[in-house]
Amino acid sequence: MKKIAISVCLFLSTLLATSQVNTDRVMMIGKNALYFEDYVLAIQYFNQVIGAKPYLADPYYFRALSKFMLDDFKGAEEDANLCIERNPYYTAAYQLRGAARQNQEKFELAAADYQRSLEFFPEDRLTLVNMAIVNVELKQYEVAEKFFEVLLRRFPDYIPGYLTRGQMYLEQKDTLKALADYDKAIEIDPYTAQSFAARGVLQFQLKEYNKALADLDEAIRLDPYFAGNYINRGLVKYYLNDLRGAMADYDRVIEMDENNLIARFNRGLLRAQVADNNRAIKDFDKVIELQPDNTMAYINRAMLYAEIGDNLSAIRDMDVVLEEHPDFFSGYYMRAEMKRQLNDLRGAERDFLTARNEEAKAKQRATVDAVDGRKLAAEAKDTREETDKDIEKFNLLVVADKEATEKSRSRYQRESRGRVQDLNAKIALEPKFVLTYYDKGFEVSRPVYFSESLERANEMLNLNWRLKAVNNEAALNELQVQSHFRSIDNYSRLMVERPNDARLYFGRGMDFMLVQDYENALKDINRAIELQPDFMQSYFVRAVIMTKQLEIEPMLPSETTKPEPSVGVNPADRLNELPQVPRAKVPEISTKSFRYDAILKDYETVLRLDPNFIFAYYNMAEIYSLEKDYRAAIDSYTKALKIEPQFAEAYFNRGLSRLSIGDTAAGLDDLRKAGELGVVQSYSIIKRMQ
Repeated sequence: MKKIAISVCLFLSTLLATSQVNTDRVMMIGKNALYFEDYVLAIQYFNQVIGAKPYLADPYYFRALSKFMLDDFKGAEEDANLCIERNPYYTAAYQLRGAARQNQEKFELAAADYQRSLEFFPEDRLTLVNMAIVNVELKQYEVAEKFFEVLLRRFPDYIPGYLTRGQMYLEQKDTLKALADYDKAIEIDPYTAQSFAARGVLQFQLKEYNKALADLDEAIRLDPYFAGNYINRGLVKYYLNDLRGAMADYDRVIEMDENNLIARFNRGLLRAQVADNNRAIKDFDKVIELQPDNTMAYINRAMLYAEIGDNLSAIRDMDVVLEEHPDFFSGYYMRAEMKRQLNDLRGAERDFLTARNEEAKAKQRATVDAVDGRKLAAEAKDTREETDKDIEKFNLLVVADKEATEKSRSRYQRESRGRVQDLNAKIALEPKFVLTYYDKGFEVSRPVYFSESLERANEMLNLNWRLKAVNNEAALNELQVQSHFRSIDNYSRLMVERPNDARLYFGRGMDFMLVQDYENALKDINRAIELQPDFMQSYFVRAVIMTKQLEIEPMLPSETTKPEPSVGVNPADRLNELPQVPRAKVPEISTKSFRYDAILKDYETVLRLDPNFIFAYYNMAEIYSLEKDYRAAIDSYTKALKIEPQFAEAYFNRGLSRLSIGDTAAGLDDLRKAGELGVVQSYSIIKRMQ
């Protein structure tokens, strides 16, 4: 596999380096990558074809399809537009654009695209299904039903048609027709797991628990890797008083996907019911770790903490709940009791009075609703949908749907394959660029950035290794470390003969930096600058070294750390023994700000010597971001992009900076472009922000 990966990287590099591209060959490889769900890699190949022959419609369509599979629906729509501009009769592009618009809730535009597609191919069953679904979304049920009738008259054995129409009937509360459609789907093909799963959930809603269990058993037998069926079977077993069986189903889901929120939440509730409080807390810990704003998990964990007598932790969790839901009067009653247990009688009384006040308001609202003729309360339910955030339902088990658990079905572990948008990618800036000899490479190729001044520097320095600008530094192995220590010794000997050779100091400074001896590295680079003040790379390396020093400072022990007081001695008592001397107030000035200014000054010198050195603009923007000056960061990234329009990392970081100032639309556009250029984690962020 490594040989194959290396061959692919070499092939991509060859394409980048040549002006003539065999577009048929590259299109074929891109389609293969698309087939094997390597969507990000596929985009890179289609980029190559578009770069060579921008007048072709095909590469835009397939790039749109790749983006659609990554949930970049706006990007897919834009590429489909470009495809249709080049070929107005490209039927598949209308279908794809319709689906992209549908996912953006542009239902009228999606319907227009599907209608255009049906003008070309009126027998296309997928388009007929989508046309029906769009009309369901528009609440035009009669129109939708007519499309379903046409579809199932032309394709009477088309299972998705019956299942989708069944969903429409459920939305209309017509369970009899929905059940009839699910029965028909199973009659046509008794080997489709989805049909049994859909009917099983409906039987569960109808309280036919034994029938629901039989259907979900069969769905799991046919498709043992879909987590949602285990979650829903766990609910059925719970209602059949089979707590052990329900727990086993949730255990199975967590074995397949330890980060499955629904399984963790439901198992936590079941463990709480059997008084397995400590393990229940661990489940809610995981839910909160994965979803820090899940107030349902906080309130359940608070109650568990109270059960085990940890009222301080319980109050901390309840504080989070009440900050988010200030009218949740039951929460004030709970917190009042927790405070009473801690003998905080004043705080308990305050919470109790607030609870009574909020409860009175709630009753008044209920009375108004009754006067208006509205239903006072929904029919009592023992479960809730995952999207239902009603805090009053905090102790209800959650029903799984397909979308919530689809990611557990991924067949790939690589972070650049399949539905990379489902990865829980950390939202962080792409790292700074450094001058080094080593890099880790990327699983998905990114553009290669050429620097004329760096090429000249390599020719002039004639070092043992070739300098490159990268933002994915590779850690040195033992052999490389030894090589650089020997190189340091060699430079030291040469300096005796040539004490004023700036190249020797630069080379040894690079070695010191690579073995992380930043103090000596900085001394050598400073000396190199003294000897040759017009050598731009020295200023860039010095700025990088100073940045690295700032990064490692929080990890170093402080020299001013005071010793711990002896056991039994109150530090406040010792302070009281000292004479009280008035002190003048001195404004606090961050030493980091001064050091950031020094770093920025070096980057400015780099740009004065070479205004096209894009990595200096990029690294300056990182410093601005650290100081929360996002507008200055955006300006620096923009300057870098004017010089290098394919600067993937600059698009990504500018996108995050724009999101930070609330410019969501422009930020997402930047992330889409970064994803298109190979920054895989863009798609995870796009999905979360859409």
